[in-house]
Amino acid sequence: MKYLFRVLFVIIGLQSCQQAGPKSLKIAIAGLAIESSTFSPARTEADAFHSKEGAAIFDLYPFLSEDHPNRKRAQWFPTLKGHALPGGMVTKQAYDSLMGITLEKLQKNLPYDGLFFDIHGAMSVEGIVDPEGDMIAKIREVVGPKTLISTSMDLHGNVSERLATHTDLITCYRMAPHEDAIESKQRALENLLDRLEKGQGKPAYKAWIPVPILLPGEQTSTRIDPGKSLYAQVPGVANQIGVTDAALWIGYAWADEPRNHAVVMVTGDDKKKVQEGAEKLAKAFWSVRNAFDFVAPTTDFETALDRALKSQKKPFILSDMGDNPTAGGAGDVTWTLRELLAHEAFKTSEGPSLIYASIPGPKMISKALEAGIGGIVRAEVGAAVDNRFAPPIKLEGTVRAIHKGDDDAKVEVVIQTGSLQIIVTQKRKPYHYLSDFTQLGLNPRTVDILAVKIGYLVPELYDIRGDWVMALTPGGVDQNLARLPYKNIQRPMFPLDPEMETPNLAVRWIPQSHIE
Repeated sequence: MKYLFRVLFVIIGLQSCQQAGPKSLKIAIAGLAIESSTFSPARTEADAFHSKEGAAIFDLYPFLSEDHPNRKRAQWFPTLKGHALPGGMVTKQAYDSLMGITLEKLQKNLPYDGLFFDIHGAMSVEGIVDPEGDMIAKIREVVGPKTLISTSMDLHGNVSERLATHTDLITCYRMAPHEDAIESKQRALENLLDRLEKGQGKPAYKAWIPVPILLPGEQTSTRIDPGKSLYAQVPGVANQIGVTDAALWIGYAWADEPRNHAVVMVTGDDKKKVQEGAEKLAKAFWSVRNAFDFVAPTTDFETALDRALKSQKKPFILSDMGDNPTAGGAGDVTWTLRELLAHEAFKTSEGPSLIYASIPGPKMISKALEAGIGGIVRAEVGAAVDNRFAPPIKLEGTVRAIHKGDDDAKVEVVIQTGSLQIIVTQKRKPYHYLSDFTQLGLNPRTVDILAVKIGYLVPELYDIRGDWVMALTPGGVDQNLARLPYKNIQRPMFPLDPEMETPNLAVRWIPQSHIE
């Protein structure tokens, strides 16, 4: 009988261990994400990252909600996760502060089996050449060489050798616009979980191929070829047995650093498949370099506006690209607004209806709140940060709408002058969604012209366009790369050096993160 009890005790104990097994995995979460234009005078402070700490981080990931199976696969230790609207360089003080909190929180629950490193990949920091490489190196110093790190990135990020070395698993989005962002993050996390649960550890091989191409996202969208066909090849490489993942980064064109260029990375345990897959993608990328073009017709602003005024297709969307805050522009360049205000077509209320989104103007916000809807106001807007192309504008008009967000920094007003309806914000803000307009009583579907500080259109705006043109306007994310004063990127670089020779696109093997 004693023997029977012992057997039963062992069986029950084994079952308990099996049930608790996944929970024995300890996984941390950390990351900072931003695109930073080094060609913008703007600077990004710590509060712009709207960082979340601890359990609040779970709200960012549907695949880690309480009722999702992934939540039960490990013990989770979320530290700090911040995501800022693209902008200027991050101040060293802001970076040090946010990294200090991250590292302190990581120290508390050591050791970890894995770490989910969720970044963008295009952050620039004052005095640091490779911020994401610096981040992961500092994290690696804390968590040690054994922790499996899985990195999730935007395809407009940059992958330096340093970042590639300290990570173990790495992937990025496969769509631009980024409709697969959550899907990609989930893939990065589940690749981590799968390898830990199966005891596979770090992939044996990491193939890294720098591709000397530097193009903006507006020329490499996956909506059209060659971007569409190029990225369609990625799953075929990634889904092979013996390959963990495959990724292709366009890179970020508006920062002047050596790491800014395209990259292909493939990870896995089958050396032959990893190598062949990486070289196939790199050669495919290089072979179509001359076919990349803007995702919509592109021209100077005067021609773009003339086309919009003559079009019978409504709404005609005009992308004011040079100061696009979703790419790193300051968002307050007044050049385009100045041109619209001076145009005779919009001088009276009977002119073509045009919504302009948007321009920051805290002084105008104060005046509008004081005057109320229907009041006549006059105040300065724009060019508080980036006044290189045009000065602040003295805007006068009628308050047509006021919308208050959940804090004073999110107040927006509509000021009408002539047939222009100008959205003025407390702080810079991109307008992506129809609700951004309708909450202000504006209907972008029926307006004649919709002018937005954006590059390629996000899905909701793309779906309502009657016609569309992208204007080559000035700003911190100028789409005419030849006008930008690059000094530090590696040369030769396509398209800045169009006659360059075919580069070496052979695999460069990156050592595993625990091997110096």
